[in-house]
Amino acid sequence: MTTDIAIIGSGAGGGTLAWGLRHSGAKVLLIERGDFLPQEDENWKPDAVFGQSRYKPHEHWEDGRGQRFTPGVHYFVGGNTKVYGAALPRFRKEDFEALEHEGGTSPAWPIHYAELEPFYGQAERLYRVRGQAGADPVEPPRSGAYALPAVPHEPGVAALADTLTAQGLRPFALPMGIDLGGRCIRCHTCDGFPCKVLAKSDADVCCVRPALESADVSMLTGARAVRLLPGPARRRVEAVEVVRRDECKLIKADRFVVSCGAVNSAALLLRSGLANSSGQVGRNYMMHNNTVLMAVKAGQRNRTTFQKTLALNDYYLRGPDWPYPLGNLQIIGKIQGAMLKSVRPRVPLPFLRALAARSMDWWVMSEDLPIESNRVTLSSSGRIRVHWQPTNVATHQRFIREARLIMQRAGYTTTLVETMGIATNSHQCGTLRMGHDPATSVLNPWCRSHDVDNLYVVDASFFPSSAAMNPALTIAAQALRVADHLMR
Repeated sequence: MTTDIAIIGSGAGGGTLAWGLRHSGAKVLLIERGDFLPQEDENWKPDAVFGQSRYKPHEHWEDGRGQRFTPGVHYFVGGNTKVYGAALPRFRKEDFEALEHEGGTSPAWPIHYAELEPFYGQAERLYRVRGQAGADPVEPPRSGAYALPAVPHEPGVAALADTLTAQGLRPFALPMGIDLGGRCIRCHTCDGFPCKVLAKSDADVCCVRPALESADVSMLTGARAVRLLPGPARRRVEAVEVVRRDECKLIKADRFVVSCGAVNSAALLLRSGLANSSGQVGRNYMMHNNTVLMAVKAGQRNRTTFQKTLALNDYYLRGPDWPYPLGNLQIIGKIQGAMLKSVRPRVPLPFLRALAARSMDWWVMSEDLPIESNRVTLSSSGRIRVHWQPTNVATHQRFIREARLIMQRAGYTTTLVETMGIATNSHQCGTLRMGHDPATSVLNPWCRSHDVDNLYVVDASFFPSSAAMNPALTIAAQALRVADHLMR
């Protein structure tokens, strides 16, 4: 098979890039190892999604000690956006600059926020992002307001926002990508679930399907990329080897774009022995410090259905009595008893259901800093191995304590926390960082390999830092920027 541009992966990076190139005149082929995620009743069943891991692949990765774990990845058209929470905030202006943390320095990016700002606006319109400009206390400059109004709070969340305001905090509407005026029914199975009615603004619905309406864009599903094959001088990729239905195929192209996710993209380049003159391929792996906090009021039920509409950034750049950034606090989709059962199998389900019925549920997110020893490698058998020890841990623990205090002052008598481990890697990034210097980075600021002239990587691999924000909109914005660059 031959094409002009081969894009390997159809998530927030690859899917958005395909959409951006749909009118370029080039023949674009999307290569996706999965298929379209089925629309079925199980999409909205917590036991199927969490208890049975119905939509996760039957594969294992290894940690740095060689212990196996099941990664939090999903191989479908649209990638991990098929099950993400659709929170789509921009990174702050300061996230693109060197920023001091308690655990070290978050490095500057090779591009400034201003360079990405127009593409953030395009990505927000493409992904139908709803928000309220000016409400976030650390919101970066915007060239225009949101095209769609924020998702309104349900009564319980609105009452909580009032109590937070009374504490002197500045809660705001979390930017969300949902088809609120059309298909969305604001159900309680959105965050972490596939959307049965396709109302979530994922890469499949917003980008891939519209891109495929162009005669110049096609897609090959069920095709797993094994390695990239270089030419004699190794300055160009000539083909990608894929396995589809137990058959090996070669796909040739003028340009290749890798968009497999930070871990799988690094693994593909390692298997191919390409783009690694710096020795940086796979290094600087990051995935955020994440903790779920359940705040419970004894005797009071939480009757909220669509809960994920509120966030706090008061301590994003500086904590109270703490000179360093703490991070972002946002409500997550409503936790249910069956979801708790998947992580606490020995606890009786009726108790977990009663607990979930009374909780307000939060995601506590702090920045994970890049260090070279946190990296992706391949074991002797070829299995993916992720070496990761969280950084900036003291900051995250302080943020958890502060979040508990905030909820206690809001009248919640009990707070329960669960810090996420290596398997919760939905925010993975940083393994193929971009930069100006080929000795210390893998990609240039346009996400092209320093070493290989026709090889690009467009997913969260290119992140020099993780910030403390959901990464999807930044991936999409950079994908649109790269598409604009390729067309020009």
